[in-house]
Amino acid sequence: MELTELAANYFGNTRDGSLAGPIGAFLIAALAVTMVLLIRNMNARIRRLPERFERSEPTVDGSGDSSLSVTPGEPKSRNG
Repeated sequence: MELTELAANYFGNTRDGSLAGPIGAFLIAALAVTMVLLIRNMNARIRRLPERFERSEPTVDGSGDSSLSVTPGEPKSRNG
């Protein structure tokens, strides 16, 4: 086996008309914008959560809901 056979380019001319660079840059920019929007949305949702969650008390027969519950009302500001 010759060295030129090992180094042969079977994919044609990869330099002319290549769109891999611009398409890759566009995809990275789109992912970055999507990530920023997701982080902003999640921060807004976290700010709307109540300061504390209260646990519900189990009933005498043991059928009480042991999950976390929140009393309805306006969420309190975390800044005071």
